[in-house]
Amino acid sequence: MSAAHVRRGAGARSRPRKSAKVSVPKKIAKRLPVDQARANKVAGLVLAAFLLAIALVVVVALDIPAKTERAAAAAMGHAGFTVSGYQIVGISHMNRAIVDDIVTDEMKRAADAGGTAKAPQALLDVAAIRDRLLQFGWVKDARVSRRLPDTLVIDIVERTPAALWQNQGQLALIDADGVVLDRVPVTQMPDLPLLIGPGANAQARGLAKLMAAVPTLKPQLASATWIGGRRWDLSFQSGETVALPEGGDAARSGLVKFAKLDKDSGLLGRGIVRFDLRVPDKMIVRLPRAPGESIAPPAAEGG
Repeated sequence: MSAAHVRRGAGARSRPRKSAKVSVPKKIAKRLPVDQARANKVAGLVLAAFLLAIALVVVVALDIPAKTERAAAAAMGHAGFTVSGYQIVGISHMNRAIVDDIVTDEMKRAADAGGTAKAPQALLDVAAIRDRLLQFGWVKDARVSRRLPDTLVIDIVERTPAALWQNQGQLALIDADGVVLDRVPVTQMPDLPLLIGPGANAQARGLAKLMAAVPTLKPQLASATWIGGRRWDLSFQSGETVALPEGGDAARSGLVKFAKLDKDSGLLGRGIVRFDLRVPDKMIVRLPRAPGESIAPPAAEGG
């Protein structure tokens, strides 16, 4: 019996495969102001951007870049690229132990992060060391660098002490800009000008300019008290106090005139208690109390 042959009609043709491309539904595509091919392309780009965003989130969540960097740095550490020691230069006044603590802390952190006995060079954060050093008053600037093969160099630029600042019963060294460098015991006070009162440290540079205008008085200055946040009372080694007016120009003019009178007539060293220069073109003098004179309460200081 011969096999029967089934003849397929035109309507029984096999259906074409669906395209793997992302397509926009026809009903929606008809309403779009673009053709079908362009709409499909846009849809594909949107899907690709979405998948890329998901991939980035996964990479960040798993901390892949940081882990890769740490692994590479650890490999370099195992290969011998480590920091075995460090050198500190530029210290004259600052306590070296402070620098030692900062550097050793960072070296230990880098070694722990790399899983090595010594700190891998690639994991040692020299910027972090510098930032911590700059938090101390003595440090004006700091440079931290690697010296091959295995040494770290810490080069410190110290501030220069310019005066002492007494405030609320405490003494501190300050530089010319009034930056507090360190606390100073009364028994170890250096031979520097003494500034007294709240905010006096911020006026250190202005006082230095003021005294530079009177070179004959500058060596005799014992202390300067910042009064009311507005003006200076200058105390000299011979025991007198000179009350200056407010304002830089007025204070400088009054002090220059006083210096000239002192040079010509010898005002200082005569036992006068106080010279008040706050009234323009006048000098009010307070004499010492005579023997047997009653002690009257002093008039309130108005600044």
